[in-house]
Amino acid sequence: MKVKKILVSQPKPTSEKSPYFEIADKYGVDIEFRPFIKVEGLTAKEFRQSKINIADFTAIIFTARTAIDHFFRLAEEMRVSIPDTMKYFCTTESIALYLQKYIVYRKRKIFHGSTGKLDELLPFLKKHNKEKFLFAVSDVHKDETNILDSIGLDYTKAVMYRTVSNDFAADEPFDYDMLIFFSPAGIDSLLKNFPDFKQDEVKIGCFGKTTAKAVKDAGLRLDIEAPSETSPSMTAALDNFLKNSAAAEKAGK
Repeated sequence: MKVKKILVSQPKPTSEKSPYFEIADKYGVDIEFRPFIKVEGLTAKEFRQSKINIADFTAIIFTARTAIDHFFRLAEEMRVSIPDTMKYFCTTESIALYLQKYIVYRKRKIFHGSTGKLDELLPFLKKHNKEKFLFAVSDVHKDETNILDSIGLDYTKAVMYRTVSNDFAADEPFDYDMLIFFSPAGIDSLLKNFPDFKQDEVKIGCFGKTTAKAVKDAGLRLDIEAPSETSPSMTAALDNFLKNSAAAEKAGK
């Protein structure tokens, strides 16, 4: 079956220079963007049930911009004033710079890594190990607390937002030749929305080992996987797949 219509389970790129648009033009395929999952913030009432008082902390760890949004949202809803002395530890510079949406960046103590890995923050965390840290996370997250435990850090993990299924409407068409996923939650959402889903000739692609495992655990066939030696990104993997499919179709004529 020739792939003509592809569903990418991510929000539509804001830049017109996205490789996805180039691929669509190059191979004459229709690429649609629709997340299978969405992020939903905890309400102030729900967060209070955790018995965590934001005002008790002197430092906070962020591993995502979404965490920043929900931290400041909850603080505002609960009328908690964030002191100028609060210290921020972010796993990348882009996450750190996102703080400018809420604070005067140059007047705050902000530390960041470059790779997105929590262990890269260890030198900064060790230097400020007298602080009381709040670690803002989603309900589904990579458990990296052993890294924090290894240096005896005083921290509290706080769930501030959750990942939920972005359900399809009953009259919403689902006529794709290929589905591309980026998280195990996306696979869960597919099966929740379409419990009788049969893959047949539909191609499935994914990014990341945990997502690949979720595809296989669900009894589905994985046709495209990234990253790999030849495809460091999902778009590169998709490009290679469509190129090889076009070549095979041409040879078969």
